[in-house]
Amino acid sequence: MKNGGRAQGNWRPNHDLGLPVVGRETETAEIMRRIAADRSHSEVLVLTGDPGAGKSILLDLAVERTRSAGHRVLRAVGSESESHLAFAGLHQMLRPVLGELDSLPSRQRSSLRAALGLDEHAETPDAMLVGLAVLTLLSDLAEPAPLLVVVDDAQWIDRASLDALSFVARRMDSEPVTLLVGVRAADALPGFDKGYERLELGPLSGEAANRLLDEQPDRPTGRTRVRILQEAAGNPLALVELARATASRQVAGSGVEGPLPVTDRLEGIFARHVELLPEATRRALLLLAAADAADAPVASRGLPEAEDTVWLPAEQAGLVRQDSAGISFRHPLIRSAVYHAASFEERRQAHLALARLLGEEPDRRAWHLAAATVRPDEEVSAVLLETAGRARRRGGHAAAAAALERAAELSPRRVDQARLLADAADMAVFTGQLGWVEHLAGEVRKRSDDPALISRAALATGQLMTMGPHHSAAFALLARIADEAASARSPRLLDALAAAAVVRYYSGEESQRQRIEALLSGMPGSPAGGALRAWVLAVSDPGGAGASLAPALPGLIAEAKDDPRTLTALAIVAWLLDQTTLATRTFDEAFGRWQAHGPLPAGLGCAAGWAYLEQGRWAEARSVAAEIAVVASQAGLDHAEACARALDATVLALLGETGDARRNAEQALALVDPLESRSVAVFARRALGLAAVAEGDYDTAYTQFRSAFTDDGDPVHYHVSYTVLAELAAAAVRRGQREHAAELLERAGRRLGSGMSARVTALVGRGRALLAEPEHAEPYFRAALADTTGEQWPFERAQTRLDYGEWLRRQRRIAEARPLLNAALDTFQRLGARPWIERAKAELRAAGIEASGAVPSAFAELSPQQQQIVQLAARGLTNREIGEKLFLSPRTVGSHLYRVFPKLGITARSQLRDVLEGTLSGVGAPS
Repeated sequence: MKNGGRAQGNWRPNHDLGLPVVGRETETAEIMRRIAADRSHSEVLVLTGDPGAGKSILLDLAVERTRSAGHRVLRAVGSESESHLAFAGLHQMLRPVLGELDSLPSRQRSSLRAALGLDEHAETPDAMLVGLAVLTLLSDLAEPAPLLVVVDDAQWIDRASLDALSFVARRMDSEPVTLLVGVRAADALPGFDKGYERLELGPLSGEAANRLLDEQPDRPTGRTRVRILQEAAGNPLALVELARATASRQVAGSGVEGPLPVTDRLEGIFARHVELLPEATRRALLLLAAADAADAPVASRGLPEAEDTVWLPAEQAGLVRQDSAGISFRHPLIRSAVYHAASFEERRQAHLALARLLGEEPDRRAWHLAAATVRPDEEVSAVLLETAGRARRRGGHAAAAAALERAAELSPRRVDQARLLADAADMAVFTGQLGWVEHLAGEVRKRSDDPALISRAALATGQLMTMGPHHSAAFALLARIADEAASARSPRLLDALAAAAVVRYYSGEESQRQRIEALLSGMPGSPAGGALRAWVLAVSDPGGAGASLAPALPGLIAEAKDDPRTLTALAIVAWLLDQTTLATRTFDEAFGRWQAHGPLPAGLGCAAGWAYLEQGRWAEARSVAAEIAVVASQAGLDHAEACARALDATVLALLGETGDARRNAEQALALVDPLESRSVAVFARRALGLAAVAEGDYDTAYTQFRSAFTDDGDPVHYHVSYTVLAELAAAAVRRGQREHAAELLERAGRRLGSGMSARVTALVGRGRALLAEPEHAEPYFRAALADTTGEQWPFERAQTRLDYGEWLRRQRRIAEARPLLNAALDTFQRLGARPWIERAKAELRAAGIEASGAVPSAFAELSPQQQQIVQLAARGLTNREIGEKLFLSPRTVGSHLYRVFPKLGITARSQLRDVLEGTLSGVGAPS
C-alpha cells in the first residue's frame, strides 16, 4: 500500500507553499523549521499518528517547500506488498540517483549495488557497508544545498531498508540532511523507536474540526454536522470523507450504532464509492489494489480500455490521484476496501494478470503467483525458493525466510514442506525474532518425524534463545539436542555444544560446563571441527582450556582467513584467552570482510567491544555497544542488550561520565536475572564499581567489586570475576579491608593455578602489591610490569605504573617515581580517562612536577571519536578512508577535523603527526 494516511483534496485548503493545513499550524511550523535552508547539521523527526491524521500531507508540504527552494529531495513510501522484498524501500528512495553510485568507494558501491539487485552475480552485500554507502551518498548529495529525505508509511518499509536507514540516522552528524519519517502511531518502528524526537499528530481540536468542515464544498450543518463531529473523533480524513458522504446522501440518516473504529467505517464508505463506478474502472482499481502503486504502470498496461477513460471516474470520485509519478490511491483504506470488496476469484485473476505482466520482475512475480494460489503448487513453490535465494544473497534474511515459509506452504510433499520450513527457521535466526523461529520449528515438528530435521529446527530456536534472558531453558533445549545428536552420531552435536557453551558463559553455571565436557569427551576429534571444538572449550572453560589452545590459535585463524564467521568466533576465543592483540587484529580482519548488522555476531556479540576496550580503543568499543544495543532492543533480546549496556557503562565510567555509566549499568541489571546471566551481572557491577572509583567513593566501589565473589570467596563468574581482583584490592586498601581482600586474592590464585593468563597474572601482581606491607610491595609491582605483553592492556598497565609510582614517591624515591607517573599520565590522557588523569597529575605535583608541564593536554580534551579521527588522519588516511573505517560520512569526518584544529593549535593536516608525537611520546614507556 502506498500513500498511507493521505488526506488529499479538501483536507488541504490550497497548495501555497508553507501554508499550514487546517488544525496543524504548530506541526507545520515545526516541520518547516527542520527543513530551513540555512542548516549546518542533520535533523531526524518521526511523525506519528493514526491513519488519516495528516502525516502524509505534512510530508507532502515539506517536499514541495524543499523542491521550490531548488533543493534535492529523496522519497520512499512504504508498501505492504513490498515489505517482504529486501531493500525495496531503499531502491525506491535511491532510484532517482542511481547514476551517482559510481562516485562511491568501490567496496561501498559493490555492496550497495548488490543490495539493490543491480549486479545479478554480486556477492552477498555487507550490511554495514550498505549503510555506510547510503550515508556517504546522502552526504555527497547534500553538497552544495541541503537534502531532504522523506520516508512515509515507514511501518511498511522492508526491514533491510529500515535497518540501513536507521544506521544512517544514527551517524548523521554534520550533514545538512533532514530525515522525516512518517509512521502509524500503533506500529513499532525498529531503529527509530528510541532516541529521536517524535511529533505526534493527535485528533484535531473541536475548533479546528469545525474549521475544516466549514471549508468543505458542501458544508454540513445541523444534526448532520454534530453527527460527523462525533463519528470522526477529530480525525481529519474522517471529517472530510464523512462530510462528502453525507453530501451525496450515501450515509445521511443511516444512524450507525455502536463505537465502531473510524477505519472500519471509512472502508465501508469507500466500498460504496466503488460500487457506483463503471465495471472497467472497478477492474482497473482492483488491478491497482493488487499491484500497489509501485507497479501502477504495469497495472495500467494490463487494461484493454483506454487508460484515461478508465481512471477518470475513479479520480472524479476522489479515490485515486494522477501525477507525474503515475496513479496512486489517496488512502490505504481505499485500497483495502477495493481489494476486500472483490471476490477471491476476482482477486486471484488480478494477481495472475500482474504475474504475467511482471515477467522481468521475478521476485514480485513470485509473490503475485503465491497470492493467487491456495492449493499446493510445486512450480510456484520453486519460484518462491528462487526468490528466497536472491534475497539471501542480497542480505535480506527476513525476506528470504518469508519466501521459504510460503514456499513450504505451497509445496505438495510434506517432506519438502518440513525441509523448507527448517531452512526458513535457519534464516529467521538472523532476524532476531524468536517467536517466528519457534513457530517455524513447531511447523517442522507437525510435518516431519525425521529426527535430524526436527533437531535442526530446534537448534535454530536454541541458538536464538541464547541471546534472551532465559538461559536455563535455552541450555536444557540445547543439551537435549546434543544428547540426541550424540546418540545418532550426528555432526550436529558440535553445533549444539557450540551454542550451549554460549549459554554456559552467560549463565556461569558450573553444572553446564560438566555437561558440555561429558558430551564433548565422547566425540572424536576431527580437523574439520578444529575451530568449533576450540570455541566450545574456550567459551565453556577458558582457564582450563587456555594452555592447550593458545599455541594452536594462530594456525586456526590462518586456516579460517576466508571465512569471516569462523574468524569472528576465533577472535572471541583469543579474547577469552587474554590474547587481546590477536583478538582485535582478528576482529578487524573478520569485520573487514563481513559485518553483521541486524543479526548479532555469533556467540558473544560484545566480545569485540570488550577486546577493543581492553586494548584502549574505547570509541570503537562504544560503537560496538551501540550497534548491538539497537539490534537487540529491536528484536527483544534482553540479554544481548544488557551485555551492550554493561560494555558502554564500563567505558563511560573510565571516561569519568559516571551518571551515564550508572544508568547504563542499572539498565543492564534490570534486563536480566543475575542468577541466569552472571556474566552480565558481574560486568555491570564492575562498571558501577569503576564509576564509584572515578568519584572517589571507595565504600561503594568495594561493595560492587566484592559482589563478583561469593561469601565463601568463590568467583560468581568463572571468567569475568577475575578481572575485578586488582580493583577489589585497591578499594579494600582504602576501606581498611586489606586482610579479607588478601585472603580472597590468594584463594583466586590457587584456583586459577597454571591456567592464569598473562593479563590475570599482572592483575593479581598489582593486587598483591597493593595489599602487601609497604616494605614487601616492590617485588609484586615489578612482577606485574615485567611481562612486556602487558602493553596489550594499556589502561591496566597505566594503573599499575601509577600505583607503583605512588609507592616509590612515598618511599622518597622521587627520581624513580617520575617516569612511571609520566607514562601513566600519558596513557590516561590518550584514552581520555579523566578521573585517573587528575589522580596522576596530583601524584606528579607531589613528586615536584607541575602537571601543566608534564604532558600536552589538548588531545586528551577531544572526544574518543575525535581522537580516533585525528590518529587516522595523522597516518595519512583521507576523509573517505577514515569514514569507511569508523562508519561515518566523509563530511562528518571533515567537520570533526575542522573543529579539532583550533583546539590542537594547528592550521594544517600535515601538522597532526607532530602534535600526536608530542602528545603520546610517553605512552608505553618502560617500567
